[in-house]
Order: sequence, then structure tokens, then C-alpha cells
Amino acid sequence: MIIIFVCSRNKWRSKTAEQIYKNHSSVNVRSAGTEPSAQRKLSQNDIVWADIIFVMERKHKERIEEKFKSAAEGKEIVTLEIEDIYTYMDPELIEELKSMVDGYLDGL
Repeated sequence: MIIIFVCSRNKWRSKTAEQIYKNHSSVNVRSAGTEPSAQRKLSQNDIVWADIIFVMERKHKERIEEKFKSAAEGKEIVTLEIEDIYTYMDPELIEELKSMVDGYLDGL
């Protein structure tokens, strides 16, 4: 399974998710951000590459569908509804990510 985690700046939420799942045996993972100031900017190639796109907020899904319309067509985009209130590797963020993503991956 190929997964990309997306937030705004690829600094805290998506970067934490990538760190958590980078050594997971059944997934290949990366992260990116939707803002011009993102540490790693989301590209069309990222969208094409991924089987599943996990976004932190609805606005990220909307930006993907708007900017990468043809590449995103038919892609599974899962909104996690994780607010931008955490720092990198915040224990509460890790717990929230794992509770949402682990359950989803277990169901595949």
C-alpha cells in the first residue's frame, strides 16, 4: 500500500505521520504540504504515486481536488479531521493518528 499524508506546511502533522509509518511492513509512505511554504510541496507526481491520500483537514482535500483534478480523480482521499494544534511528534498527535490510521489500515 502506498500512502501520502498531507497537511498545510509538511512540518508537524503529516511529517509526524510519515515518521510513525515509515517502517510499517505493509506500507510505503511519504508526506507533503499544500502551502507554498511547505517543507515538501505536494506535487501531481505524489498524487499519481499514492494509492491512498490521508489529509489532515477538509481544506487539504479541496485543494488537492482543485489543483490536481485529473490526477486525483478516482483516488481515495481520507480526511482525518486533525486540527493544526500539535507540534512534531506530539504524543497526543501520535495517539490520534494511530487511532485513525491503524484502524483504517487494519480494514484493508
